Amino acid sequence: MKCSVFKSERMELAYLYVPHGADLHTLPENLLQNFGEPSLVLELDLHETRKLALANPRDVMQSIKEQGFYLQMPPPANHVVRTL
Repeated sequence: MKCSVFKSERMELAYLYVPHGADLHTLPENLLQNFGEPSLVLELDLHETRKLALANPRDVMQSIKEQGFYLQMPPPANHVVRTL
């Protein structure tokens, strides 16, 4: 699944995963209001075995299929980020 990843201007370390080429204006209004202006940071080919720093790729893909997006929120303060 090709997807695009956007960072939030309002929520530090929050990222929005959507299908590549998706029209962001079709996402829920409250999501867009809270997320702020999205800034494209990455385009990737997402598959079950791809390693992501803070999310399970299967969960991301399932959420995109069901909701049209996956919102990655900032980790807890004591969370250790693994390197890729």
